[in-house]
Amino acid sequence: MNANVVLQTSIPGTTPKRGKVRDVYDFGDKILLVSSDRISAFDWILPTGVPDKGKVLNQTAEFWFETLGVPNHVITTDVNEIPFPEGTDLSQFEGRSVLCKKTNVVMIECVVRGYLAGSGWKEYRESGTVCGIKLPEGLVESSKLPEPIFTPSTKETTGHDQNISFEECADRVGLDVATKLRDLSLDVFKRGSDYAAKRGIIVADTKFEFGFDDSGELILIDEVLTPDSSRFWPADLYEPGKSQPSFDKQFVRDWLLQSGWDRNSEPPQLPDDIVLKTREKYIEAFERLTDRKLKFQSNL
Repeated sequence: MNANVVLQTSIPGTTPKRGKVRDVYDFGDKILLVSSDRISAFDWILPTGVPDKGKVLNQTAEFWFETLGVPNHVITTDVNEIPFPEGTDLSQFEGRSVLCKKTNVVMIECVVRGYLAGSGWKEYRESGTVCGIKLPEGLVESSKLPEPIFTPSTKETTGHDQNISFEECADRVGLDVATKLRDLSLDVFKRGSDYAAKRGIIVADTKFEFGFDDSGELILIDEVLTPDSSRFWPADLYEPGKSQPSFDKQFVRDWLLQSGWDRNSEPPQLPDDIVLKTREKYIEAFERLTDRKLKFQSNL
């Protein structure tokens, strides 16, 4: 299985910045984002990758950028149109790369929640609020909210992003920009979640990122409505009052929690069956959402 996993990519003479999942290459006035098969959990990058995960992330985002019609940073996802240096092995980039406009990134994670889960559920139990927004009494875990809410967070380079109120967001980036971030995020969330609902998938919450392009326009960047940036729940299994089955790395989290790992030392290798189940969930989410077959899929 390891032969089908791309944990790192390389371009001759170039050193990328490596995030938890993406390798980022500077191409002068453009950047190349490459989604690897790395998977993270509990703020650790795991030693075992998931075959085709990066292709799912890249091609899911590509689908949404096309479908939503929102101004965005995409130039091309075709490796033959990307100006790779001579001698680059293109096979490692197929299906998982996007050449993008460079932007002045707004340092806010634009989180939209349609359901009560994760840190939002934790805060609600303590105070009846999420990011300072007062919610109705009597909600339970995974409750659908009366309306989707914009709950921004800081964009940290290390450690956890921190939830902040809209007022704190406005203090950081200005009221005009904060208002645009909120309105754009809620609009994209509504259109994306309405579309996903027709495909039998609930988008419980998601995060967006935005940046200003050369003309000063605020555009959508990074990824959009992928299994890594969103909670996707199968609608036919939805049952409020508990956590939901999910189209993401829940298999990985569950296995790690029962493995005896202390979360303070290097994480263990994942068993093949957990890797394969996780891969299947990612691909299922992609196919259900897009009605497409994953391009350049590994033959496992």
